[in-house]
Amino acid sequence: MTVDKPFAPACDRNREPILAVLRALLADRRTVLEVGSGTGQHAVHFAATLKHLRWQTSDVRANLPGICLWLADAALPNTPAPICLDVAGDWPTSSYDAVYTANTLHIMGWTEVQTFFERVVSVLTPGGLVIAYGPFKYMGLHTSASNAAFDTSLRAADPQRGVREFELVDALARAAGLALVEDRAMPSNNRCVTWRRVV
Repeated sequence: MTVDKPFAPACDRNREPILAVLRALLADRRTVLEVGSGTGQHAVHFAATLKHLRWQTSDVRANLPGICLWLADAALPNTPAPICLDVAGDWPTSSYDAVYTANTLHIMGWTEVQTFFERVVSVLTPGGLVIAYGPFKYMGLHTSASNAAFDTSLRAADPQRGVREFELVDALARAAGLALVEDRAMPSNNRCVTWRRVV
């Protein structure tokens, strides 16, 4: 592994459980936009296994060089160069069969979460999926003590961040024309939530 590549231990820990979910959800898909690709670790792992997919990475400009290192090392034919995407800025003009995002909703400010759901439909094909992985609260309550502690640390670092309430996020999705398909429990008190474009 190239020394200079960014590395997130959590990506190695959660990649297999997430892949098991994506294998089923994306079996009939061809193009995926990953919003907030971070290091690029998920992209190369998923694209290497799900060879029928064209996996488009994206992130804010500062993270693109690290993603490029992972993509270059993997040299996969189905991972084009990453694109710069800030959810509050310009979105791609291309359409995708699915949008995948992991551990981003609690890093975005709430206004950015709102913007994400307002704009994500514009890049989805009819029937396209939105798949969001990460922690959620339910009815205002955390699902574990570790998630509560994580939420406190997030808000201490930036009051705009925090573990999101599932009901509020689902309401944003519904308002944008997305219908809930599945809310699946994942290891380490995370969830994998999937919506489908219905309008």
